[in-house]
Amino acid sequence: MAMSMAGGKGGGGRRRGRRRGGNSGLISEINVTPMVDVMLVLLIIFMVAAPLMTVGVPIDLPQTAAQPMNTDQKPVIISVTNEGAIFLGEDPVLLADLPQRLAEQGVDAAVTRVNVRGDLAANYGSVMQVMGALSGAGYAKIGLITEQAQQAPAQ
Repeated sequence: MAMSMAGGKGGGGRRRGRRRGGNSGLISEINVTPMVDVMLVLLIIFMVAAPLMTVGVPIDLPQTAAQPMNTDQKPVIISVTNEGAIFLGEDPVLLADLPQRLAEQGVDAAVTRVNVRGDLAANYGSVMQVMGALSGAGYAKIGLITEQAQQAPAQ
């Protein structure tokens, strides 16, 4: 019996010693701090870059109270500047070449939605000529892009 008591004290002392000052055990915890830091940096980058991914032709769009449309596919964007210049995406195009350029890009006239962005100061006739050329080429889903009007806060 005396032997078992001595063995009990020695074993308990070793356990206690290992817990207090022990550098002998490996830490098996995952340090997630670097991963969180990387994720936050990526989040900030995407938040800053997302508005820059829009069509690059600077146009002052008119404002309306219309609600945004729900679209499943990415529409084709045609821009008309205040000088009357026409852009397919970011590439300048002539009005006569517009249907041909759309066909070259593989745009299906019956299925694909074509959105026209007309500058606020653009000639109404220029925007209507673009819409007429699209309609004459068989494009049935033509839309106009505007900005949503800012509502005054209720008092």
